[in-house]
Amino acid sequence: MEQYIIKGGKPLAGEVVIGGAKNAALGILAAATMTDETVTIDNLPDIRDINVMLQAIEGIGAHVEHSAPHEVRINSHQIHAMDVDNEFIRKIRASYYLLGALLGKYHHARVALPGGCNIGSRPIDQHIKGFKALGAKVSIGQDMICVEAEHLRGSHIYLDVVSVGATINIMLAACMAEGRTIIENVAKEPHVVDVANFLNSMGANIKGAGTDIIRITGVPKLHGSTYSIIPDQIEAGTFMFAAAATKGDILIKNVIPKHLESLTAKLIEIGAEVEEFDDAVRVVASKRLGRTTVKTLPYPGFPTDMQPQMTVLLALSRGTSTVTESIFENRFMYVDELFKMGASIKVEGNTAIIDGVEEITGATVFAPDLRAGAALVIAGLAAKGYTMVQQIHYVERGYETFEEKLQALGADIEKVDVDDAKAVRKFKMKVG
Repeated sequence: MEQYIIKGGKPLAGEVVIGGAKNAALGILAAATMTDETVTIDNLPDIRDINVMLQAIEGIGAHVEHSAPHEVRINSHQIHAMDVDNEFIRKIRASYYLLGALLGKYHHARVALPGGCNIGSRPIDQHIKGFKALGAKVSIGQDMICVEAEHLRGSHIYLDVVSVGATINIMLAACMAEGRTIIENVAKEPHVVDVANFLNSMGANIKGAGTDIIRITGVPKLHGSTYSIIPDQIEAGTFMFAAAATKGDILIKNVIPKHLESLTAKLIEIGAEVEEFDDAVRVVASKRLGRTTVKTLPYPGFPTDMQPQMTVLLALSRGTSTVTESIFENRFMYVDELFKMGASIKVEGNTAIIDGVEEITGATVFAPDLRAGAALVIAGLAAKGYTMVQQIHYVERGYETFEEKLQALGADIEKVDVDDAKAVRKFKMKVG
């Protein structure tokens, strides 16, 4: 088992290039199984969740070829199995996208119940509601979900709650159904739009992605495509907040600034400088920042996946701030780890009340999930002394070469084995 060892206190400075969006890529990889022709996908992040999804697709008979470091070619004409289950696929939430994709193309799928980070209840009732509305039968047993249909027919579906996963999954199933499907109260996140754009590049007829209503006219088949995934807004946001927390100066390249507007607005509000370019943003923080109030909301609101990073930043800012989590009910588990570092945070229900402190100190902390793990790395980079971040397999689910990108910005961080005391001593001697 590996951990990050960090010596904090250095402002991060320089340039970083953002990779492809994990959450878009997972839906796009599932969609790639819906054509018998070859699909080429570029700007694919090389991270654990993506590699698990590729293994799952290969396991059911698709041919997967890594044609370049961040490019993959997929041909699914020899898919022969509709059962998707292994110990790895159970660990990623987005495994359920194979339900919608295989149901849409083959009218049958059986997929292991999804896992992912333990950040609270993420029910799939809206997915099931959508599948049933299209004419599918759904059953759950032995930790597997089975969907099947003789015919899929378009329907009018209203989601009871805004759900990214359900929006993408129903869209996948409906794009080859007979007739017209209307989905209302849908998620508007950039990765929903990216999956829709990819499906349209394969010949689907999807309109309205990015608005409250998606309209789909079913097509009999999909064809091959070459497609480049959008940049990852959460990776970009993580580096934006790392710049602010360490009083640094980072140019974050290969981004879509519009996707970052809610983050940019909060950074400017608390006193950071943000400069936007066509495909980059620069974040500068030369002084201690101020207080604010944050509430997580579906896009275009402040993203729940940036809530832990924001909390770390506010823990070091002046005054009392509040962060309210309205998406997931169990997303403040990392606060106990920040206590160890000297942060002053009190959680009341779904709200964290944060009294900013001038300084936090290094400690051994444990990443409880993907985004909290990244936030604890930011805390370590801003802290005085040494920080060990353990359980970094969570972080590696969503960030490619995270420590290498931070090193290029001047961070003193390395990945070492948890039990390798010699490597820890060597790191401490090297950085002083």
